[in-house]
Amino acid sequence: MSAPLEILTVVGARPQLVKAAVLARCIADRFSARLRQRILHTGQHYDPALSDVFFHDLGLAAPDISLGVGAASIPVQTGRMLEGIAGAIGEQRPDLVLVFGDTTSTLAGALAGAQCGVPVAHVEAGLRAHDRSMPEELNRLVADRLSTWLFCPTETSVTNLGAEGIRDTAGAAHGPDAPAVRLVGDLLCDHVLATLPRAEERSLALRSMGLRPDGYLLATVHRAANSNDVDRLSGIVEGLRMSARATGLPVVWPLHPRVRQLLDGPAHAGVNERLRRSPELRVVAPQGPLDMLALTRHAAVVITDSGGLQKEAAILQRPCVVLRDRTEWVELVSSGRATLADADPGRIAAAAQAGIGLHLADPSGLYGDGDSAGRICSILLGER
Repeated sequence: MSAPLEILTVVGARPQLVKAAVLARCIADRFSARLRQRILHTGQHYDPALSDVFFHDLGLAAPDISLGVGAASIPVQTGRMLEGIAGAIGEQRPDLVLVFGDTTSTLAGALAGAQCGVPVAHVEAGLRAHDRSMPEELNRLVADRLSTWLFCPTETSVTNLGAEGIRDTAGAAHGPDAPAVRLVGDLLCDHVLATLPRAEERSLALRSMGLRPDGYLLATVHRAANSNDVDRLSGIVEGLRMSARATGLPVVWPLHPRVRQLLDGPAHAGVNERLRRSPELRVVAPQGPLDMLALTRHAAVVITDSGGLQKEAAILQRPCVVLRDRTEWVELVSSGRATLADADPGRIAAAAQAGIGLHLADPSGLYGDGDSAGRICSILLGER
C-alpha cells in the first residue's frame, strides 16, 4: 500500500476551524488509510472565544503546529505567518498545502506553499466581490493564482475563474499553470447539515438568554471596513436600533473581541456610549459554533457583514441583511435570500422589517448536498 497523501492544512480564523473539522471528520470516516491531515494554526484569531472553544465544540484535535502570531498589522502578521509556515513545510515535508477562504492565513499559506514548491489547494476558490479595496479580495486573487487545486463552492465561482483565464486543464499534469478547477459545493453546508441536530440538542443559548424562536434579530459585525470606521460603525449601530424598534424585537449581538477593544478606545467612545444607552441591543460574548448555529437557526432575521453567516442563514432559511454594499455570495442577493444594506441605518431597518415572517424557499443544492468534503478528498486522490 502506498503512503498516505500528507496534507498541511493552514487555519487561523474560526470559519476555517469549522471547515478543517469537516474535512478531518471525512478523512477519519472514509479516507484514513490514504489521507493524513496535519493542522497548522497561525494564531490569527488568538482569543480563546474565537479559537479554543471551536476545537472543543467541533471535536477537532489540538493543532499539530501553532504559530501564535497574535495581534499585528496585516503586513506584519503576513510576514510572521510566512516564516512560520515555510519552516513547518521544511520540517513536515507535506505533499500538499491546503488553505480555506480569504483571510491573511489563506494568503500566507498559499504563498508559503508556492515559494516552497509544494502544490496548493484552495477551498472556496473563485469568489469575487469585485472590490480590491477589501483585504479579503486581494487574498482570494493571490491564492487562486498560486493554487494547483481550486475547489469552487458555486457555479458562479467557476465562472469568475474562467473570466480571469483560470480554467480546468483536464488530462494535464496539474500545477499552478495547469490548474484543476472543480465544483465541489461548500464545506459550510456540510457543517450545518451535519451539526444542526447536535446544536439543537446541546445548545442552551436561547434558554440562557431568555429568547424564543423567531423572537429576536441576530447581528454580527467584524470586518475592519465596518468596525474601524467610526462613522460606518455608528451607522450600523443606529441601524440596529432602528431595526429593533421597527420589528419590536431585540437585537442579539455577539461582540467580536477586536470590536470590543475598539469600542473601549477613545476614538469609538461615542459609539460605545450609544450602545450602553440602547437596551434593545443585547451585546453578548462571542458564541461557540453550536450556540451560534442554534441562534442563527431560530433568529427572525440575521444582520451581518460575515460571508460565512450569510451562507448559514440561507441554508437555515433565515432572511439576511448584509452590512456591505456588495457580497461575494451574489446568488444570495439574486435569489432574494439576502439584502445589501451597507451601513445605512434606514436601509438596514427597512430590510430587517421586510424579512420578518418571510418564507424562503428550500436552498437545497445552492451550496451542495452536504458531501463537499468527500468530493475534495476523492479529487485529491485522483478518483474524480
